Amino acid sequence: MDVQAIKQRFGIIGTSHLLDRAIDIARQVAPTDLTVLIAGESGVGKEVFPKIIHQLSARKHGPYIAVNCGAIPEGTIDSELFGHEKGSFTGAHEARKGYFEVVDGGTIFLDEVAELPLSTQVRLLRILETGEFFKVGSSKVIKTDVRVVVATNVDIPEAIRHGKFREDLYYRLNTVPVFVPPLRQRKEDIYLLFRKFTLDFAEKYRMPALELTEDAVKILTSYSWQGNVRQLKNITEQISIIESERRITPEKLMKYLPETQSRELPVLYRNRDSGMGISERDLLYKVLFDLKRDINDLKKIVGDILQSEDGIKDISQSNASLLKKLYTDAEAIEDLRTGEVRFHHIVNDPEDDGLQEPELIEESLSIQEKEIDLIRKALARHGGRRKNAARELGISERTLYRKIKEYEIE
Repeated sequence: MDVQAIKQRFGIIGTSHLLDRAIDIARQVAPTDLTVLIAGESGVGKEVFPKIIHQLSARKHGPYIAVNCGAIPEGTIDSELFGHEKGSFTGAHEARKGYFEVVDGGTIFLDEVAELPLSTQVRLLRILETGEFFKVGSSKVIKTDVRVVVATNVDIPEAIRHGKFREDLYYRLNTVPVFVPPLRQRKEDIYLLFRKFTLDFAEKYRMPALELTEDAVKILTSYSWQGNVRQLKNITEQISIIESERRITPEKLMKYLPETQSRELPVLYRNRDSGMGISERDLLYKVLFDLKRDINDLKKIVGDILQSEDGIKDISQSNASLLKKLYTDAEAIEDLRTGEVRFHHIVNDPEDDGLQEPELIEESLSIQEKEIDLIRKALARHGGRRKNAARELGISERTLYRKIKEYEIE
């Protein structure tokens, strides 16, 4: 069965290549008995993928059960999953089979697996490795043949660092990872989903379907949708019920979109649902902004010193040349940031005192060549003493040693 056929069978809407990739991985892993970890933010539709895996596997005629680990109290989770014997705890009036015993020969889907207590994680790891478990209050080993599929919207490596998830269990669960992309990475699917939900609610509430103006469609697709498909569906239902006019303008649409999420700005944020932390794009923006600020500060400080007669008198000729070099290097980095890769060298008249206004000679150099040149000059100035050269270059001696080795500087 190809990806398109799977979409039709399971009612999946979307043309995104990221979504198709997730479906294709689920299709390929389904015939095996490998454990699958489905990762993705809250509301992206992770719950459909275990069904795909089960229905396309040899276990499709066996039982299938989905368990929300976060919805079961910690005190009863072991009993729910593994069962218990009569009298094993207060209220255990009779023996009970757990989900792993009931679903023998089928597939069990553990949603929000990161919410499991550490003691339960140990039991789950044993099942995955040996296919054996104990009921609560029993010493009898029970064997089970269960395909395990898990899902989480939590950054498990981060949970491991905080001691909330077992590292060995993570690697055992993460045999085949399937990443379900968030809606903001599937912009081409947003309007398709909106139309699908609009038709569904029109039929459900017996009213005409909503229509968006062209500008409203642009707003809909540019919105960040932190709650993903679930949020889009809920907002579509709100508009369908509340708005009497079925043609939706941008003004009407904006009333239903939380302002804090309405625009995608290059700022740092932490996704409240996924816990994935700072995105790479936002981190890059921060680095660039900090770099620009540091460059401007450096140019101002060095420029003030060079323009001050008192400042010039207080420094040696060699240090004055170095400051001038730092100033032009800062300009060079600024040119690199703006896309003009041009570097400037300061050349002084040998007969002057080294403190006159420098002449600028412009030439094109790579950053690597520039760095090699600075390292060689610093080493020559200090007679090959790396410690002193590193101090003047503003780097550690260890970093200088690494760069000497990397660039094969003699």
